[in-house]
Amino acid sequence: MKIKVGVMGSAEENAPTKLREKAAALGRAIAERDVILLTGATTGLVYTVGRAAHDAGALHIGISPAHDEREHAERFNLPTGACDAIIYTGFGLKGRNVVLVRSCEVVLFIAGSIGSLNEFTIAYDEAKVIGCLVGTGGVADKAEHLIESFQKPTKASVFYDDDPVKLLEACLASL
Repeated sequence: MKIKVGVMGSAEENAPTKLREKAAALGRAIAERDVILLTGATTGLVYTVGRAAHDAGALHIGISPAHDEREHAERFNLPTGACDAIIYTGFGLKGRNVVLVRSCEVVLFIAGSIGSLNEFTIAYDEAKVIGCLVGTGGVADKAEHLIESFQKPTKASVFYDDDPVKLLEACLASL
């Protein structure tokens, strides 16, 4: 069975070039491993990761909050082009987050805001292997502080690195 690596984080579409380059490097690193990429079938840096991974030959499955493709595109304004397949949960954003995180063995964060924080807390509670691409902002940069501030014993393994390749390697090695 192939390992499923989820990428969560910023859906902001106007990220600086440096962050988009880091996202694309993460996507290519994922494609170089024999893993399946899962994302929220969304925009921004997560889309950049998914597009780069897909274009480099990775299997990219999107987990959508929508009921069907029409709702995915029209209500949620989400793209379909970077995914090989999309699973339409119909559960909305928070419900989709649970399905997405639980479907992964490794959960990686690049930047991220409140939605990513929700995904992070699910991953932490579910004792996932978590990787934070530090230097990208948001949840990825604040995760260590959050864990220290809101201590809760779990069996989650959390890794931090500013290099996408090293971060992915550390997370996969810990499995």
